[in-house]
Amino acid sequence: MTALPEEGTQVVRARADWTADTLPGVFTQSFIDDSRGYRTLLMKVEPGPFGALHAHDEIEQIFVLEGDFFDDEGSYGPGDFIVRAPGALHRTGSTNGGTMLLVYSPPEAPRV
Repeated sequence: MTALPEEGTQVVRARADWTADTLPGVFTQSFIDDSRGYRTLLMKVEPGPFGALHAHDEIEQIFVLEGDFFDDEGSYGPGDFIVRAPGALHRTGSTNGGTMLLVYSPPEAPRV
């Protein structure tokens, strides 16, 4: 993980290795640490449900890069962008597997 820069630009190169998440079939690459309440990661998921009903304290932004992704509200494919408000309850999964970019930011942060 890499800390946010105090000024200027920080570059982190994507890696070929993925870290197994605590949930089976979920693998991540984290790029920014959450010392200031921001988290950015790539998530690769195998087919099947992978999330129990849960919510986040942060704003959650999800961009589907490849494959598919679903939640209680719908199914999404490459190019779809999902934003959840803090506290929004949801379950998630993937029918065929997929890769997503996820960004978490504190509720008081400027929204992108």
